[in-house]
Amino acid sequence: MKILLLAGDGIGPEIMVEAEKVLAVLALPVTLDRALVGGAAYAATGHPLPPETLDKAKAADAILFGAVGDPRFDNVERHLRPEQAILGLRAALGLFANLRPAKMFAGLEDASALRPEVASAIDLLIVRELNGDVYFGEKGTRTTADGQREGYDVMAYSESEVRRIAHVAFRAAQGRNKRLCSVDKANVLETSQLWRDVVIEVAAEYPDVTLTHMYVDNAAMQLVRNPGQFDVVVTGNLFGDILSDQASMCVGSIGLLASASLSEGKQGLYEPIHGSAPDIAGKGVANPLAMILSLAMLLRHSGGDEASAARIETAVAKVLADGCRGADLGGDMGTTALGDAVVSALNNQTHG
Repeated sequence: MKILLLAGDGIGPEIMVEAEKVLAVLALPVTLDRALVGGAAYAATGHPLPPETLDKAKAADAILFGAVGDPRFDNVERHLRPEQAILGLRAALGLFANLRPAKMFAGLEDASALRPEVASAIDLLIVRELNGDVYFGEKGTRTTADGQREGYDVMAYSESEVRRIAHVAFRAAQGRNKRLCSVDKANVLETSQLWRDVVIEVAAEYPDVTLTHMYVDNAAMQLVRNPGQFDVVVTGNLFGDILSDQASMCVGSIGLLASASLSEGKQGLYEPIHGSAPDIAGKGVANPLAMILSLAMLLRHSGGDEASAARIETAVAKVLADGCRGADLGGDMGTTALGDAVVSALNNQTHG
């Protein structure tokens, strides 16, 4: 398997090192390549997603992605900002399905913003559509008849886009507890009404999955009131972006959540959801566990290697159960120490 490593900006390079250490322990038959992306690429080439990087991405079987975002470039033209690299990769590679699992690790219940007895029940998967919605719709600024500046962003979904992501979500639910909640705002938005109608049509092909619907404002409330009720959640790009970040704090730290962005084939891009965190970059305190768990998702979804993915997830759970904590969880272990702890746990699986 050919894996492209895109470390990116901020804490991306630091946490990528720890994921590489874990991959080395597994001794799998993979080929690694590297390229610049985000602010690092813009500084070197004048573009956040240079042609060389895009060519390497297209040739790879899977991409392990650190983070993009650099405050030095916040005022450049929008299409040249570091964050545009990830949108460009999603569009160019057809990465339309974002999988974001959120599960409470044993021993971390007290780290959640929720009561421990509520947090302990969290074990859900958010399936977010990535190629449509306001992020990719027509957008711009204009001047109104009375001379005011007005910004606009068009929210739109086609029937085929909704149908495609609905199939991914129903199949995911079949592999879990066979419950799917579709989140929309159909009482206000025509886009959401189409979303709901199409999801209901697709449901007929999955009679073993129980489908429910929830408005996004209620879903946000229910995530903190009773997150244990959710198994798989499917929603659009904007709502999914917000709800998946909310779910991360329910499990204690955004530094624990991995994600997968999948195409219709086996190619995927795998990244922690926490961003580049420029305020702590270079300090050696970033939590690498979401990056390491993203590697597990890569091996599972693009590599078809369930055994290695499970080994990594078991090692991370063991490290957390043993009380290893970074600053984001109130501890004092640094990036390297946490990565070493996972490596040790993996070695103990083999030799213990």
